[in-house]
Amino acid sequence: MTHTSSSSAAVAERDTTPAPRRPSVTRQVLLTIGRKVVAAVVVLWGAATVAFFAQTALPGDRATVILNIRAGQAQVRTAAELAQINAQYGLQRPLIVQYLDYLGGLLRGDFGTSYQQFRPVTAIIGEQLGATVVLSLTAILFAWVLMVVWVTLTAGRGPRIGGVGSTVDVFAAGLPAYWLGIILLLVFALGLRWFPVLSGSGVNGLILPALTLAIPLAGFMSQSTRAEFERSLDQPFVLSARMRGMGDWGIRLRHVLRHAIIPAVTLSGWALGATLSGAVIVESIFNRPGIGSVLVGAVNSQDLPVVVGIVTLVAVVYVVANLLVDIVYTLVDPRMEVS
Repeated sequence: MTHTSSSSAAVAERDTTPAPRRPSVTRQVLLTIGRKVVAAVVVLWGAATVAFFAQTALPGDRATVILNIRAGQAQVRTAAELAQINAQYGLQRPLIVQYLDYLGGLLRGDFGTSYQQFRPVTAIIGEQLGATVVLSLTAILFAWVLMVVWVTLTAGRGPRIGGVGSTVDVFAAGLPAYWLGIILLLVFALGLRWFPVLSGSGVNGLILPALTLAIPLAGFMSQSTRAEFERSLDQPFVLSARMRGMGDWGIRLRHVLRHAIIPAVTLSGWALGATLSGAVIVESIFNRPGIGSVLVGAVNSQDLPVVVGIVTLVAVVYVVANLLVDIVYTLVDPRMEVS
């Protein structure tokens, strides 16, 4: 009797012992977002640091390089000329001081002054950024349309059609932008004359450059979307929809596609940075205004502040876009991160 009573007391004691508290989902989500933000800041700091020291690693005296770039020829410079440039750009200060000033300028949105144009780099980039952003967003829109149409038409249609769809995905994803741009230009601009040879800034001249960026992007996105699309076709909700009398196209567009495009949404942050960097080639091929054309001119003229400014801007877009996608993912479905 005593043994039974003591056992009951022990069980009661165990039952009343408070269970260890698990961190709330909200706290874990905030911690996850905080870690992602810190990681993004570290990546941006690393990219800015590499860009700065790439300038200092160039052979020769930087003041001499700047003067030679402005003059368009290499020649011996006097001490007075060098002193003026060193004072203007602060090159006589210790390297660590220049580095800290450089980081401080980036935080204020100051990328320095162009060696050739004698203007702030932010002003030079700002004048051309709008055209590149329009091109990038149009390319992403085209890529989404191409991806959705192609995957919906070919996914889950049997091994033969599905194999053709997968092959086209891989082929499109591997197309080099410079080759594809030239082919589109030769066929649709020079051959069929549907579009202008020199794109300029008009709406009609936007289609071929956007397609040049969109087709490889659509192929890349289709590869990840196709697998999820075919997996969703085997889910119970598809069978339930068929039993309710819904047609094949209705099931694909209303139910399956909604579940299958999640990987493509994840890739959209990466796609924005990819199209911005790809604009360097496309804007040169189609003679469009934008930061790509500015970058090519700056590289040819060795205008390092402009080059570093554009490269840093593209890195910022890459990191921030992916960070925002990650944060939205975490907020929409916290279980993916908490688990």
